[in-house]
Amino acid sequence: MRRALALAALSLALAACGGGGSTHAASPPTRAAVVHPPTRAAATVDRRLLLGRSALGRPIYAVERGNPAAARRVLVVGCIHGTEYAGVGVTRFLERGPSPRRTLLWIVPDLNPDGVAAGIRTNGRGVDLNRNFPSQWRPIGIRGDPQYSGPRPLSEPETRLIRRLILRVRPVLSIWYHQPQDVVRAWGQSIPAARRYARLAHAPFRAIRWPSGTAANWQNHRFPGTSSFVVEFAGGPIPQAVIRNHAAAVRALAP
Repeated sequence: MRRALALAALSLALAACGGGGSTHAASPPTRAAVVHPPTRAAATVDRRLLLGRSALGRPIYAVERGNPAAARRVLVVGCIHGTEYAGVGVTRFLERGPSPRRTLLWIVPDLNPDGVAAGIRTNGRGVDLNRNFPSQWRPIGIRGDPQYSGPRPLSEPETRLIRRLILRVRPVLSIWYHQPQDVVRAWGQSIPAARRYARLAHAPFRAIRWPSGTAANWQNHRFPGTSSFVVEFAGGPIPQAVIRNHAAAVRALAP
């Protein structure tokens, strides 16, 4: 009897303070109800940035995608020669779909908008941008020649702005798209990464020394232990299936 009376009194007390059978009573917070801010590792970025302008004033953009806290940073340049723009198709695929989770991916679709607009290999001042980088630079040709290296290393705004980006980002892997040799080519420290890319993309590979003043030549000298190589598509229009294979290869190397 005493036990029954005690339980009844306890029930009345709970009802009086709102803790009884009322459906409007607030429940104490549980662990599942606590919301934690996202961690840096889970956050991703997806933004388009103006890097600068070409020799004739056209804008040059980059797209930054992925995990900004990632140690692995990858750079993809779709076009550096105005008549070799098949790689822009790869960059379009890379700009779509899920962002990388373990990599920060930098995409520069077109480094030479003046050359693309004019249908010429060089930039708007007649300089071959891929002979204008500092490593082993030497005078080649005269203005207007297809491989004219410019009056001095980094004489062109396009090479200076991509150099600034590379020095800031410090990519462990850089891929530069060209045409029309239909081969993945690399030298020295970049051969292993290029071979892997070629296998993933179902493309042929060749170890070939870098020409003087090229972007990959400069990166391989400037950043020991990193990889920078060239992907040459065949000439003319490239089938979408081939473009998708190459985009999938990049995603495999930049997860």
